Amino acid sequence: MSTQTPEITIYSTAVCPYCVAAKNFLKSKGRTWNEVRIDLDPAEREKMMALTRRTSVPQIFVGEVHVGGYDDMMALHRAGKLEPLFAGQGA
Repeated sequence: MSTQTPEITIYSTAVCPYCVAAKNFLKSKGRTWNEVRIDLDPAEREKMMALTRRTSVPQIFVGEVHVGGYDDMMALHRAGKLEPLFAGQGA
């Protein structure tokens, strides 16, 4: 069983307060992430929409798990379900 921590990916834009809030929260948890700027790359926007069926940002992935947006991530955090995802223990 692998204990490797999953990679965090955030699809974002430059002028998105929820993207900033999500990154600040992750930073406060000592997490790093890959940021995909969909405002700079239309192909990445299409990819995000295909993966999530959503058009809003941020869209956050922990490994292969689509967490959702900032509010979704905070709801998981409050429910105690985000840390297990960070630890690679699935949804």
